[in-house]
Amino acid sequence: MQEALEQLKSSAVCLIEKASGIDEIENLRVKYLGKKGELTTVLKELGKMPADVRPVMGQLANTIKNQLTELMDGKKSEIETKKLEDEIINQSLDITLPGKAPSPGRIHPITQILGEIRDIFTGLGFEVVDGPEVETEYNNFEALNIPADHPSREMWDSFYFRKGLLLRSHTSPVQVRVMKDRKPPIKIIVPGKTYRRDTVDATHHWMFHQVEGLLVDEKVTFADLKGVLLKFARQMFGETRKISFKPSYFPFTEPSAEMSIDCFVCNGEGCRVCKQSGWIEILGSGMVHPNVLRSAGYDPEKYTGFAFGMGPDRIAMLKYGINDIRLFSDNDLRFLEQF
Repeated sequence: MQEALEQLKSSAVCLIEKASGIDEIENLRVKYLGKKGELTTVLKELGKMPADVRPVMGQLANTIKNQLTELMDGKKSEIETKKLEDEIINQSLDITLPGKAPSPGRIHPITQILGEIRDIFTGLGFEVVDGPEVETEYNNFEALNIPADHPSREMWDSFYFRKGLLLRSHTSPVQVRVMKDRKPPIKIIVPGKTYRRDTVDATHHWMFHQVEGLLVDEKVTFADLKGVLLKFARQMFGETRKISFKPSYFPFTEPSAEMSIDCFVCNGEGCRVCKQSGWIEILGSGMVHPNVLRSAGYDPEKYTGFAFGMGPDRIAMLKYGINDIRLFSDNDLRFLEQF
């Protein structure tokens, strides 16, 4: 029995070492270790042997079985590794080259600008509030001193749903909601998306971002508005910035003004960015119209306030030298990876 087991082991080891394919190994596994394999056949003879010899022969048979199993598994792994190496060589792939690291994510330039604006105004004590993008026509227009027959409605023409509902054309309706729910003092900014039926081109889009600001309290003056916006301009564009106000018109503020900063590219000397004027228009602003205060239930004889609105998209275009607003929404990684 012992001699037969040793011969079986020797024969199996020789065949395993010569094997060159996975199928050959599996055939040898069946040949020697299967239910009808040669080792199994030898083990069936154990019952015919003397009782004192069976344990020794049984232990030897199990040892040989374990050795053959280990050899077959090792040979199989060796064949698979060799096959993989051959495939790599045939593909002319150098596995010693370093792998490609995944590209890190980037924060969208508009989101970066919104974050900077929020940080500046929260540092000045303003609260950040949000509101629905689907608004009532009343909050979007009438409550902001823009009646149904007012010609300025064309400037804020939006996308309408059923009667009385639309996509907000500015973030000012959130100011209306806040004033109706709270009593002064109020000091908020409202960042968010807005929608208008503009023809899409390099400087216009049907969806864009806006940040509104509102401060209402007793004895608020235009000087307070100027001081807040000067601080904003210097933190956003540089500590040496100057600001100027040009009279303008907004239905919800009186007096109203467009605010410009001296060009941060040429320092006011005149260049392509500022169109040789030395100034860049940044935002619209003004003192809250008494009619807006009355619609919120405030006494305009007691309370005054200022409001302002800016476009983060335009600020990002100016700050980063971008000449087409459509690039922000194209999701082109060649563009976004620059920021």
